[in-house]
Amino acid sequence: MTKKSLYATSFKSSKGRFHLEKESINRNPFQRDRDRVIHSDSFRLLKHKTQVFVAHTGDYYRTRLTHSLEVSQIARTIARRLNIDEDLSEVLALAHDLGHPPFAHSGEDVLNNCMKGYDGFDHNAQTLRILTTIEQRYPSFDGLNLTWETLEGIVKHNGPLTNPHPVISDLNNLYNLDLNSFPSLEAQIASLSDDIAYNNHDIDDGFRAGFINLSDLKSIEFLSDIIDQISIEYKDIEDHMIVKELIRRLIGLMVDDLIKQTKINIEEYRPKKVEDIRLRSISTASFSKFFINQDRIIRNFLKTRVYEHASIEAERVKSKKIIEGLFDKLINNIDLLPRKLREKCDTSKSENSARVVCDYIASMTDRSAVENHSKLYGKDIMERPGY
Repeated sequence: MTKKSLYATSFKSSKGRFHLEKESINRNPFQRDRDRVIHSDSFRLLKHKTQVFVAHTGDYYRTRLTHSLEVSQIARTIARRLNIDEDLSEVLALAHDLGHPPFAHSGEDVLNNCMKGYDGFDHNAQTLRILTTIEQRYPSFDGLNLTWETLEGIVKHNGPLTNPHPVISDLNNLYNLDLNSFPSLEAQIASLSDDIAYNNHDIDDGFRAGFINLSDLKSIEFLSDIIDQISIEYKDIEDHMIVKELIRRLIGLMVDDLIKQTKINIEEYRPKKVEDIRLRSISTASFSKFFINQDRIIRNFLKTRVYEHASIEAERVKSKKIIEGLFDKLINNIDLLPRKLREKCDTSKSENSARVVCDYIASMTDRSAVENHSKLYGKDIMERPGY
């Protein structure tokens, strides 16, 4: 077995779990964290939660679950090349989207607005709550009781939190996650792997949906060069196969660039331990300046051509009405909640009941949100037979 880099996170020096447990003889702590995430209810629910395209619009579009699996594959590959802990990078990638409500970012925006008088809603804060309190699988404690390193990497996967969400601040009082520093290199890699997967697979889904075509993609000079090369190598190839090959090559180029630039950064900084990564004033993992610019160009392209497409906007309007309707009906009729949730409500504290309702809605899949709305209001707002 190859010896890990000095700056890799080691499970042997883990700060441990909040609740003391006997460790497994078959799995190291980070592998155990990964398995707990995979077996959780919240992870399983991601299979019917929107990534960009609402799940019912097509069987082949990404969901939160398939996206998370793709991110984990990329993160593990990069972690192996950098000789850091693959298992930690993998669990961070698998868990990063657990807190998302139904209907993608539009669902989050609506829930945040519904909760504006009660500390709002933030998917990153919700992920931390899921892992520490909401999931109930063990008789001795709530949550999944993950290692400190996993919780820290999840909450800070986008960098230090100088102005954390109130929910995160409250939980930080218990877990002391060092919010002002950068996370481990494994967490930084997981976050950038998310960017790689997000951009490339949204190109794939956008093309499949008919929102963009090959000519649109060739409007980006960098992509045009790759497409021309593919067309030279493969004569008379169909457009959809060109896009598949484009995505395959683009992922490879971005992975190689991230590894190369991160190695350059490490060579310049020369970290001797994982704390050196955390205490640095900038992220150690990064793309080159060229790919940072290409990432920005592709993001802007997807924003205008895919995310703001009229049909996506129409789905957003419907999903907004669904979540607002669910919240309004349930916050004013606590008796409509499932029994276990009703028992959690303290009717003397409105913020308590609001958070219980919010958690309930956030846990729903797109499908169950539609079905619950139809049940409460007696109509299908999506107006899609057989949804």
